[in-house]
Amino acid sequence: MAEITTKRIVLASRPQGRPTAENFRLETAPVAEPADGQVLLKLLYLSLDPYMRGRMSDAKSYAAPVAIGGVMEGGTVGEVIASKHQDFAVGDIVLSHSGWQTYALADGATLRKLDPQAAPVTTALGVLGMPGFTAYAGLLTIGQPKAGETVVVAAASGPVGSTVGQIARLKGARSVGIAGGADKCRALIEEFGFDVAIDHYRPDFAQALREACPSGIDVYFENVGGKVFEAVFPLLNQFARVPVCGLVAQYNSTGDFEGPDRLPLLMRDVLSKSLTIRGFIQRDFSEQRPAFYQEMVNWIAQDKVRYREDIVQGLEQAPEAFIGLLEGRNFGKLIVRLH
Repeated sequence: MAEITTKRIVLASRPQGRPTAENFRLETAPVAEPADGQVLLKLLYLSLDPYMRGRMSDAKSYAAPVAIGGVMEGGTVGEVIASKHQDFAVGDIVLSHSGWQTYALADGATLRKLDPQAAPVTTALGVLGMPGFTAYAGLLTIGQPKAGETVVVAAASGPVGSTVGQIARLKGARSVGIAGGADKCRALIEEFGFDVAIDHYRPDFAQALREACPSGIDVYFENVGGKVFEAVFPLLNQFARVPVCGLVAQYNSTGDFEGPDRLPLLMRDVLSKSLTIRGFIQRDFSEQRPAFYQEMVNWIAQDKVRYREDIVQGLEQAPEAFIGLLEGRNFGKLIVRLH
């Protein structure tokens, strides 16, 4: 077959604070033919997610950083265009972790075949993929919402937060979403069925949250940290549960955090209120994936869970779209269409 050339975006330098365009570099490179057990993929869609900011840093974390000069990490949907793996044929659509590039080799053992007739293939990067599973496993395993309880979720217009709020409603809880801007807040109620939506840009945000939660907060699904957590924390009820999924407000921070030391207050309430605060990575609950997929497919088919996708065109747009993601500019699951 003719030689394939891929476009790829690599990490040019590690960001100091907010990532900039200079931290990324667009390259072209040849792609080898697949060896035994491999397939060659034409990548169709790339997922952009907040965790990628952590991969750009060499600070100690739960996963190894992207090397300088290495292809930026990310989930992808691609089409098999050459195969030396018995389970995959040319034309198959698969989920892979091939990163920010347009073509890639992949080991067949790492791929999951997708059925375009069952659901749009982009949902494998969103509501039926890692973000949806993060919401499902984190909320139901750690949050354990009960009928009549109040569930608050930050970054509620994102793919994780919007799913959390809808699942909470399905479990009979009252769902309060926090998002940035009037349009997002309006959509949380009109499109996603939240009971209340609060704009964190409001100058009276903390007071508005208190008024929205007159009986306190039983479950807080943490995606943000920062001022949102500061407003939530005093409202946590006895035995409240806090699944910690992300801290996007802190991802670009450098050096020591400003302000008073609130750790003694936090630990006092953890003890006196019997709080459960647990950080998690979605892979912690991988055994739940089959149940998640079955339930989520049914919920979507019954219009009990809705989703939005924010799709940008072209690999070259990925760096700016990713920077915007960290600043809350997207609405829904951010995806790059590669071809």
